[in-house]
Amino acid sequence: MQFVDINDFRTFIEVSRTRHFGQAAKNLFITQSAVSARIRQLEDALGKKLFVRQRNNIQLTTEGEQLLSYAEIITTAWNSARHTIGVSEKDSVSLVVGGMPGLWDMTLQDWLHHIYTEYNKLFIHAEIHGANVLHRRVLNGTMDLAFVYSAPLNDQLAVKVVSDIPLKLVSSCAGKAVHDATAEKYILVDWGETFLNGHAQYFPDIPAPVLHTDSGRIACDFIMNCGGSAYLAEPMFSDYVRQGKLHIVEDAPSFGRTAYAIYHKDNAKKEFIMHLVESAQQTVAGEQAC
Repeated sequence: MQFVDINDFRTFIEVSRTRHFGQAAKNLFITQSAVSARIRQLEDALGKKLFVRQRNNIQLTTEGEQLLSYAEIITTAWNSARHTIGVSEKDSVSLVVGGMPGLWDMTLQDWLHHIYTEYNKLFIHAEIHGANVLHRRVLNGTMDLAFVYSAPLNDQLAVKVVSDIPLKLVSSCAGKAVHDATAEKYILVDWGETFLNGHAQYFPDIPAPVLHTDSGRIACDFIMNCGGSAYLAEPMFSDYVRQGKLHIVEDAPSFGRTAYAIYHKDNAKKEFIMHLVESAQQTVAGEQAC
């Protein structure tokens, strides 16, 4: 019988996420040959190919897609077992929470600090993923709570609006018109499909951006250090505007995103999770009121 190791599943998940053996090796701090060996061990145990390998294009096979959900359940269950056995405090609660990169940048970090302070026996596992992974993880029970930009249509999931987030064009230079702000040193932040569609409609002919990123924090730090302009979420730039370090481009169109919290309706910690969602809503409301 062919045996597999928990690290084989972790490696499989990382390759499926990065679609690159070399990048997975860097993220896991192992050699690329070790990544290949672990994937091969899984494939030998299952008797199925898990990836279609082409140059610069690695895709999951049908069997790989099927294994992914199980691999997440297996690794999460193992982590939970180690965590639970290692935690001796009575009445302690563990929480697996995930969010999209931009939401951690904007408000989830402050919320995390708040709930850690409020619940001294809460043990948190915080993760960053894209929407598809977050939806799947909540559905298969390997994540308790996730924060996303799009509300999934699934009867098994509870969906709560956390906040409406204004996106405005800001610049390191005062008094710039929208044409000038987008013509030079413009940073395009990927705030999701809805934003990109609206952005393309309003700005069909702007020059190529000097930086394209899916992180508002990267864009904000770039502007503060190198100058330029970008659409940022209001919670990220409001302090800089008050300090005169950033300036709103007044004639630029505004956009917006809605942040949602999602959790499984059958989660055993549902009542506690609902309280945490209310806490997130209050944290955002407090930031917007400042």
